Amino acid sequence: MREKTYNRAAAVAYAQKWALGRNPAYYDFQEIGGDCTNFISQCLYAGTGVMNFTPDVGWYYRSVNDRAAAWTSVKYLHQFLVSNQSVGPYAREVHAPQVEPGDIIQLGSASGEFYHSLMITALEPTILVCAHTFDALNRPLYTYYFYDQARFLHIAGVRTW
Repeated sequence: MREKTYNRAAAVAYAQKWALGRNPAYYDFQEIGGDCTNFISQCLYAGTGVMNFTPDVGWYYRSVNDRAAAWTSVKYLHQFLVSNQSVGPYAREVHAPQVEPGDIIQLGSASGEFYHSLMITALEPTILVCAHTFDALNRPLYTYYFYDQARFLHIAGVRTW
């Protein structure tokens, strides 16, 4: 297995291009639970160029009926990114000052349930994000979103074969 640099600029460019629209290559999950993590996975894929096709615990999308849970679920994307030792992106949880454009934020409730994924697109003048479900293009995190918890996922790298 080889290490590859995560192309943050490509992930951010993809997020900004598709924040207010839908890429027809992917199913739109808006009406069946939300499209936020599907969108974030697309952004990550734009910056990594590799999927992990491991059954049950991988991160991939072939079609609406052939995809990993991690591709579309807030919980399972987090689980995949922080525990991935194989092919694909991997991440670590960090504090807000340690994030970079191309990293991910997941918002949660006081009970500890995380329910929304966002892509960081800029850090100045504040953290700006792109997202689906409640479509957002370079929206300020702290003035637009209301949440009890936030976890910041820094994409540390990508592994390929």
